[in-house]
Amino acid sequence: MNPTELIKEIPWKDLKSLSVKEMLIENNISLPWLFISLFFAYHGYYWAAAPFSGIYFLTALRQVHNGFHNALGTGKFLTWLSMYLNSILMMISIHAVKFNHLRHHKYCLAEEDYEGKPASMTWYKAILYGPEHLLMIHWITYKKGNKNYRKNMFFQLFSVFIFAGMAFYFQLNIFIYHILAMLAGELLMAFFAVWTVHHGTHENPHFARTQRGFWKNKLTFSMFYHMEHHLFPAVPTIKLPELAERIDKALPDLDKKQAF
Repeated sequence: MNPTELIKEIPWKDLKSLSVKEMLIENNISLPWLFISLFFAYHGYYWAAAPFSGIYFLTALRQVHNGFHNALGTGKFLTWLSMYLNSILMMISIHAVKFNHLRHHKYCLAEEDYEGKPASMTWYKAILYGPEHLLMIHWITYKKGNKNYRKNMFFQLFSVFIFAGMAFYFQLNIFIYHILAMLAGELLMAFFAVWTVHHGTHENPHFARTQRGFWKNKLTFSMFYHMEHHLFPAVPTIKLPELAERIDKALPDLDKKQAF
């Protein structure tokens, strides 16, 4: 049996369920970092706030990413609410990101995969592509998304503009800082969220890059178990380390390309 056939033999459905503790973690993992970053920003220590803003962005991405795949352990409305609130805080329509991400899974690295486009670039072109990537995911959602996706996208973008408008009109420096920090994160998404985990994998797109090493995965909040995610997208992020162990045990000789 080849690796693709063997992967199908790996048990994973038991990993879909979350305990109450795990559900609370997945739905609130970003909040401590948000509050710490805003605390430092409120006192004018932007240099101290910056790393915590970065961790907030990463953990919020983990949270909404689980929401894309209905893996937060909550009902439909609470999942939607999480995506809506993080749209405002991350300065983007999360439903637009969701639409493109699900297409990414369906058409992985093919012509119709607009999210995956940076994977075929060099690393520096993927960074420079950031602004276009940010605009493209909204444009593709508008052109190809159904009525529900477009409605959510416009509602989220309207809320983002209201939030940003109030922050700048009332000169709320704490939120102006947060907005600029999040925009910086969004401009690097094409590189960090796509290129790092998919470059050099076009021959077997669903065998994306992954990451091994205890501290690397702890410091990146398990967000680089990307091969595991593509093979079993319904598994919540908090269960990906256990899934990785099962894959390593079943396929010890599988050539796993590292994210970094």
